[in-house]
Amino acid sequence: MAKKIGVVLSGCGVYDGSEIHEAVITLLAIDRAGAEAVCMAPDTEQMHVVNHLTGEPASGESRNVLVESARIARGKIRNISEVKAADIDALIFPGGFGAAKNLCDFAVKGAGCDIHPEVARLVREVVKAKKPLAAICIAPALVSKVLGDDKLAHKLTIGSDVDTAKALEAMGSTHEACPVSEFIVDRQNKLVSTPAYMLAGRISEAAEGIEKTVKAVLEMA
Repeated sequence: MAKKIGVVLSGCGVYDGSEIHEAVITLLAIDRAGAEAVCMAPDTEQMHVVNHLTGEPASGESRNVLVESARIARGKIRNISEVKAADIDALIFPGGFGAAKNLCDFAVKGAGCDIHPEVARLVREVVKAKKPLAAICIAPALVSKVLGDDKLAHKLTIGSDVDTAKALEAMGSTHEACPVSEFIVDRQNKLVSTPAYMLAGRISEAAEGIEKTVKAVLEMA
């Protein structure tokens, strides 16, 4: 039976949702490995809407994270509140500012951020069940906060950005610098992380680390 890999989306678009390249590369790598992606997102409003042509917030607009994420998932998506660790063999968080704005508010509060309760619940369930969990780009920040709050020693990477690395360490992580083409594994906790567009200058660079990350996750699942 094909392994089921949960993929948590946070909207549609790098500035206010999931980084689309990272999400699609993740889904493609899962499918090419013969596994099944189980897409999910919280049913909540985005922190804000950004015009991706100008990079500026769109005044007066609002969008729903689950509805927007359904664009990437081609409509095949579940409300994260309905997903349990028992339903999946592993969990992956693509990046994009949505991971730091909609799944948590790290983009606003930094190390003092709050995590969406259903996201935090599922992270805790997956880690407790000793199932693999991967975080891409900025998504390690939300994992860091959840596990740090639980006083669980763990290792993650966001690449080499000094300020973001310090924030992760303030939340309880051991940060390890990592080039865009590689990934970091915390084998004790079955955590995998890769920088992707925290460092990538083009899609092929992001793909290399993400594909390796998905492979590592599947090997542990």
